Amino acid sequence: MTTSLSAIPHVIIMSAEFVTGITVNGFLIIISCNKLIKSRKLTPMQLILICIGVSRFGLQVVLTVQGLFSAFFPPFYREKLRGAGMIFLWMFLSSVNLWFATCLSAFYCLKLISSTQSFFLWLKFRTPKVIPWLLLGSLLASVSTAVLCIEVGYSKDLKDHFFGNATLPMMSRFKTKLTNDMLLVNLALVFPLAVFLMCTFILLMSLCKHTHRMQNGSHGFRSASTAAHINALRTVLTFFLFFIFYFAAFMTNMTFVVPQGTQCYFLLKDIMAAYPSGHSVIIILSNSKFQQPFKRLLCPKKNQ
Repeated sequence: MTTSLSAIPHVIIMSAEFVTGITVNGFLIIISCNKLIKSRKLTPMQLILICIGVSRFGLQVVLTVQGLFSAFFPPFYREKLRGAGMIFLWMFLSSVNLWFATCLSAFYCLKLISSTQSFFLWLKFRTPKVIPWLLLGSLLASVSTAVLCIEVGYSKDLKDHFFGNATLPMMSRFKTKLTNDMLLVNLALVFPLAVFLMCTFILLMSLCKHTHRMQNGSHGFRSASTAAHINALRTVLTFFLFFIFYFAAFMTNMTFVVPQGTQCYFLLKDIMAAYPSGHSVIIILSNSKFQQPFKRLLCPKKNQ
């Protein structure tokens, strides 16, 4: 009962994150599908946003279920929600969200940056064909990462050693092994994160060069192009901040440094749940095409 009462602030925060996440990611899915139905043509941006919305919708649900059951039903959480199936789903959704965000940053680079290099021009003109293959590769890479997480024997060792009648030295060795295994598994996330950082750096350099070159140009063109660069940078930089906090909380939670049921443990869950909702809000606010429909969704009576 004491644990449940202490978890009330956590439940309030997580419920707010859940409602926000379901709303904004559902909005991304619906608005992109609506444009698809009207135009009967799926653009690369719409495809990426649909993938991001669906994956984050799923991640938000998984994180909320884990957070609420860990607060009010700890035995059920330990016995049922830490099995191989849930770990696979959690790892898959975490990985695919990073990959999809990397695809989004790569799309911004191809769309906004001007270059005369032949390979870049080849990619730029073939963006509609390249993006679906990047998204498919993201799915396959995420499945591989999740399978690797299961193959390290995480769930079996967790049940046999951590929640069993293990001695203190056995638990210490297990924690060390688990930390090493999880760090090894999450090395698979280094590559998409490195690509993401490279795209962010390229966008930043492009913005600086664009500002320098267009100082004496047309004010209207300069303002529009600069705004596009700034919106793209705002989207990728805020994602980077959200993901770093999520990844740090995720790794801390997976290695059991923080005891379950403590305030620090609930704080980790809240930080992780903020990621799939917070960055999607930034995507909507940074896109002028989404702002008015989103305002009408939030205030339907006011816009009648």
